[in-house]
Amino acid sequence: MTSGPQLRMQCPSLSALPALDLPYSCSLHGYRPGDGMHWERIIAGSFGGEPQRFSFDRMMRRDPGFRPERVLFIDVNGEPAATASAWVQPGLFTTTGTVHYVGVSPSYQGRRLGYLVTLATMHRMLCEGRTEATLTTDDFRIPAIKTYLRLGFLPVLVDENQRERWRLIFNAMDRPEL
Repeated sequence: MTSGPQLRMQCPSLSALPALDLPYSCSLHGYRPGDGMHWERIIAGSFGGEPQRFSFDRMMRRDPGFRPERVLFIDVNGEPAATASAWVQPGLFTTTGTVHYVGVSPSYQGRRLGYLVTLATMHRMLCEGRTEATLTTDDFRIPAIKTYLRLGFLPVLVDENQRERWRLIFNAMDRPEL
């Protein structure tokens, strides 16, 4: 377990996002009634633990930033397989959106769905007038960090111990030059 605050990353500009091209078997949609149980299943599969540990109502719907169109899902052949949210803090950081709770069902990991659903959240933020994005992540989420780097996110040091933590992450990615 790493001590210290979560890692933070910032995408300084949403102005040059790549197009969102979903594979033919995939579709994208915002939250619809009943999707809470899919969100709980996907997040539990991604973060570990039982779906009951992740309450959509408690963790998402009751938050002042909740809007159905901000909680995105990618379905594969009609089955919800990935989720991420384009979150905001009402009244704070009016130009910045937050990529929140990115998850991909274990049986669909490795198919670029994390990249696609994160990119979809960034497009959503842009539609809402945001100009930059932020997120927090954990040291061991190397595949997610690779995705975030590909999408233009850069590390932000919020604690001095993160210099070494980022160095270890970049070495684990075989990218020590970063």
